[in-house]
Amino acid sequence: MADFHGVFPYLVSPVDADGQIRRQVLGRLCEDLIVAGVHGLTPLGSTGEFAYLDHTQRAMVVQTTIEAAARRVPVVAGVASTSTADAVTQAKFYQNLGADGILAILEAYFPLGDAQVESYFRAIADAVDIPVVIYTNPQFQRSDLMLDVIARLATHPRIQYIKDASTNTGRLLSIMNRCGDSIKVFSASAHIPAAVMLIGGVGWMAGPACLVPRQSVELYNLCIGEYWDDALKLQRRLWRLKEAFARYNLAACIKAALVSQGYEVGDPIPPQAALTVEERKAVEAVLRDLG
Repeated sequence: MADFHGVFPYLVSPVDADGQIRRQVLGRLCEDLIVAGVHGLTPLGSTGEFAYLDHTQRAMVVQTTIEAAARRVPVVAGVASTSTADAVTQAKFYQNLGADGILAILEAYFPLGDAQVESYFRAIADAVDIPVVIYTNPQFQRSDLMLDVIARLATHPRIQYIKDASTNTGRLLSIMNRCGDSIKVFSASAHIPAAVMLIGGVGWMAGPACLVPRQSVELYNLCIGEYWDDALKLQRRLWRLKEAFARYNLAACIKAALVSQGYEVGDPIPPQAALTVEERKAVEAVLRDLG
């Protein structure tokens, strides 16, 4: 199976006023990210606004990304649903399209117990022949992944990675201590990537990497080379982007910033609101300072 590591930007989903995916824009963004040196691409993560897209739109985003990547870097496609059967259908479909991995996300309306959460992720992993990254983000999700559940899921041969966006770096260390080599940890933008790399992470999956791919790859390489002083200097600069984004809607920030960089990705999907003029200026100022 593929070995996932490094910088995996969470791609935006460019949508026009008629609800059509702007394939050319997405393809150009993927190409530029690959040229900048990213190690993989993740369509339909949080930044990809998966919760606001229908099946046809999601499929088009994944297909466009796979075609643009052309096997040069792995594509880990997001699968999210409130229904196990629907999630399994999505995962099989994306594997058939050519995805190299699945990012498994659990949506929930009614509360779920640990057994039901575990069964959801197991069903996805049972349905495919490619690696699965399990994803948890307690600030947005109704049902979290508890440490005991993560440890049990880590024994599944295809559940090889976790992306935890809890903001609790100590929790990441607990996962590593509990699971050992059974599951590898990706940082989210909610964590400080250099700190996660220091304690044993393998990279990060995050929307802001779309905007600063070259710097993100440089940070990863510094961490891998154990040039920690230089890594922390760069990390301090890049953290300003996270601080700016924390004030606003994430997808709105990244889409607005990409527009300023020449990618006509459009506004966030309603009912989300686009950034105001002043908010755009604040985000663009941080990007200019980062070069």
